[in-house]
Amino acid sequence: MSTRSPRRTTQKPPADRSKLKNVALFKESEQAATDKLPIDKIVLPPTQPRRYFDSKAMQSLVESVKRDGILQPLLVRRVKDQYELVAGERRYKAAQEVGLTEVPVTIRELSDSQAVQYALVENLQREDLNPIEETSGILQLLAMNLECVVDEVPALLYRLNNEAKGIVNRSVSVNSNLETVEKVFAELGRMNWQSFVRTRLPLLKLPDDILEALRTGRIEYTKAKEIAKLESVEDRAELLEAAIEIPLSLSQIKEIVKKKQPKTETSTLQSRLETTYLKAKKSKIWENQEKQEKLESLLAELEALMNDSK
Repeated sequence: MSTRSPRRTTQKPPADRSKLKNVALFKESEQAATDKLPIDKIVLPPTQPRRYFDSKAMQSLVESVKRDGILQPLLVRRVKDQYELVAGERRYKAAQEVGLTEVPVTIRELSDSQAVQYALVENLQREDLNPIEETSGILQLLAMNLECVVDEVPALLYRLNNEAKGIVNRSVSVNSNLETVEKVFAELGRMNWQSFVRTRLPLLKLPDDILEALRTGRIEYTKAKEIAKLESVEDRAELLEAAIEIPLSLSQIKEIVKKKQPKTETSTLQSRLETTYLKAKKSKIWENQEKQEKLESLLAELEALMNDSK
């Protein structure tokens, strides 16, 4: 294996960065030096924000690399005698599959935390990122900026959301994190934090089979959330398979879920009452004096029942 130094194609030193706390610093437009590195000198980091790659999109990229090469440099950082990939895993994997021995790279001096944040931000800017990986990436990014562990972030977001709705009193200690949360979401530019709480955090509670289908891009998250309403594991698995294979629309899934959900005694009584009321309005009971008198008696009993229930 070659041990030669990377061949520089543009002479300019990498930018000097201090410890980064703000994701906006990662999106600065800057002219960075571009090198050529042997691909076997590049290693993947211990953790990658992205775990799933669409096979069709990946094959399309492979064909592009085979035809035109790597057009956008990979972002790497020096770690001992190797170079760790920070951003550009799809291009890296495509280059490996094509059999390239050398790839263009941009080398930056980044700490461990800087590299993780950069990878997260770069990944979250992708349009084809599935909602599970997007949710996971945003939680990791928030945890780094809030200086807490990832498992603590959902509870914090729910607390902030309850405060915003006036459900709980404002807490100085919790509210001090609101500015950081709002800043991260504003700079990502994908959604606001309240929308994230409402539409994305519930995805983390989905059953494992639905989570896997969502993670691998086989079903949309709106359909996944609807299927998850079924309590029966068998019914859920059957509907999930049909939703993917046929595929079913969201309205069709909602209709099936509604039919399969057991009706409670309360909902049945309510339904009977509403149905009887509608029938009574359309009937000719108003033309029959005897039936009107009986109805009046029944209404009096019903009114008395309602008054007793107050």
